Amino acid sequence: MAKPCGVCAGVRRAVETIERALVVYGPPVYARHEIIHDRHAVDELQARGAVFVDDLSAVPDGAVVVFGAHGVAEEAEHDCERRGHDVIDATCPLVLKLHKEARRLADRGYDVVVVGRAGDDEVDAIASRIPGRVHVVSHLADVERLEVADPARVAYLLQTTLGGLDTVDIVAALKHRFPRLATQDGDACSAVHDRERAALKLARRVDAVFVVGSGSAVTTRRLLEIVAASGVPTRLVENAGAIEHGNIDGLTAVGLAAGPSTPDKLVDAVVARLKMLRPVEIDVLDGVEEFVRFRLPSRLRHAGERSSPGLGGAPLAPGAALSHDR
Repeated sequence: MAKPCGVCAGVRRAVETIERALVVYGPPVYARHEIIHDRHAVDELQARGAVFVDDLSAVPDGAVVVFGAHGVAEEAEHDCERRGHDVIDATCPLVLKLHKEARRLADRGYDVVVVGRAGDDEVDAIASRIPGRVHVVSHLADVERLEVADPARVAYLLQTTLGGLDTVDIVAALKHRFPRLATQDGDACSAVHDRERAALKLARRVDAVFVVGSGSAVTTRRLLEIVAASGVPTRLVENAGAIEHGNIDGLTAVGLAAGPSTPDKLVDAVVARLKMLRPVEIDVLDGVEEFVRFRLPSRLRHAGERSSPGLGGAPLAPGAALSHDR
């Protein structure tokens, strides 16, 4: 198994927020788009009363609304205020940090370049909070087309769900064109990058790699592409039942990797399935230790912060959590 493997702290917090909101306020609880890119997890939440909508206009006035880990644009926030929605903000604290950093850079007179996928919720949310000049760069060719007020005052921010392999060329091109390029203060989110790097390390040790997760998740698809490009036979495993004897015949060592939107429970189910088919010895490779655990929004904490049954995993030991709140 790769390390780290599976759901990140921000996604875990968003799912736990909906679960706790359903307990505290009762169904229905609304959220814009699916809170996690895993069909099984979404189906479980829907069965308990969560309602996922593509447009917040579909939410009845005054209803409980949860903002997911990637956040929403400011206009969506204002619309919720106008319609009297009871909003619980589960935006990942690391994404909120980007919101604040974007404003700080714009206030200092920088043109802000957001390196990310145009139209993505997270990118739209960041860009909407920049009162000055903002540019979204998705491809290397976009760098040459940039028109800025002052080449000496350009800064960039990275979408959290992009890995290092997707951004290294763009960032290099930005630094070449704008030698005084500035970036955010402090650490950026490394969840995607760490999982990609761990999966590539895993690929060098095994006969084949199973990438566990939903094909609808961008980070899972990208992880699959990166591992496959390394030359090792690679297979997407969306559920444990997809693994049959024929998938592992002739293999001595199989690697399991999973992106930041894959629940722990799904990874555990795949391991259990392999154990049913063959004798298995589990070897977790050395990798990045993730001790980060984000606290639930303050209004939900009185109901407890135990680990999510939908995502699996045990609570952190006292003192191990890095706590954030909005």
